[in-house]
Amino acid sequence: MKDSDKQRLEHMRAYCIDISKTIARFGDEFEIFISDFDYFNSVSMSILQIGELANSLSDEYKNQTKAQMPWGMIRNTRNILAHTYHRADKEIIWETARSDIPTVCNFCEEQLMTAEETDNE
Repeated sequence: MKDSDKQRLEHMRAYCIDISKTIARFGDEFEIFISDFDYFNSVSMSILQIGELANSLSDEYKNQTKAQMPWGMIRNTRNILAHTYHRADKEIIWETARSDIPTVCNFCEEQLMTAEETDNE
């Protein structure tokens, strides 16, 4: 794995962890999420950043891992947040944060662990 891909995965994992911490801080309830701009904004911007980082992974890496991670969907989510933020479907963002982000986090952790093991060989 290229160092640049590894760095992007590390940053993606950090944003995933930030989302998890934000949910723990504000509460795991949709009604709170949609009524608190700071909560919504924090989660949305972290998802946007994950999409930005995913989009800048090397084409080689994305092609190698496309069966494990829906890079196109991640990019599309980023584009929705970047270009139609004020109209973004809050329920989709909420479900992304609760369901998809833990999957992205696990993927990043597994990939980084594998890369570390390979580097140590």
